Amino acid sequence: MNLNQKIAIVTGASSGIGEATAVELANRGATVIVSDINIENGQSVVNTINKNGGKAIFIKANVANDREVNALIDEVLVQFGRLDIMINNAGIAGNLSFFEHISDEDWNGIIAVNQTGVFYCMRAALKIMKAQKSGCIVNTSSVAGIGAAPRMGAYAASKHAVIGMTKTAAAEYAKYNVRVNAICPTIIKTPMGMGYMDEDIQVQQMVKSAIPMKRFGEADEVARTVCWLCSDDASFITGESVRIDGGMKA
Repeated sequence: MNLNQKIAIVTGASSGIGEATAVELANRGATVIVSDINIENGQSVVNTINKNGGKAIFIKANVANDREVNALIDEVLVQFGRLDIMINNAGIAGNLSFFEHISDEDWNGIIAVNQTGVFYCMRAALKIMKAQKSGCIVNTSSVAGIGAAPRMGAYAASKHAVIGMTKTAAAEYAKYNVRVNAICPTIIKTPMGMGYMDEDIQVQQMVKSAIPMKRFGEADEVARTVCWLCSDDASFITGESVRIDGGMKA
């Protein structure tokens, strides 16, 4: 999974899966653009990568804002002249509530980041990659994007949409040597992944029991899968939704 000389953007890269992915891409030779709305944490990720011999810079961007997404892509082109890898990872979870109680605020906020944000990033990246006749996009969906997610209706809707966009773009741009795939993690031990369980051991055990491997995933396990999808080792794979779920949806 050699990614030497590749230019990669990771959104939502200031913590969790995004941070682990940025670090893993850099470890495998890519120059990484760490992007997030959290400047302090994002710059910390950059410092860690550079301190360990990798190459990374930070560019702030809110994926729910099309202007900021385009400015991110433009800046990368100015500095590096190309874009090889786009990891659309930025996302939010929202509040737990039954469907009839989902507020407009929660619905619109989640869709803006998880669905429209991925759309903005894909649209901008695909224009560049089509012209280059090369590139790889990986979108972060979820097991909530391939089945029911009780009390997470808006989140599930957004993650189903990510898979639909992934498959459609994969079919449209394969002839330009651009691959588009999605990952579908279950609960991963990150601040976002564990946050909604409020450190409730009973709830954690209940959720864990639904996973055949009887544990939650690690962020670096997801990161290695992303790197594989971006590498030549996965050169004939596009339009896939790869479950990273310990057998949960088997």
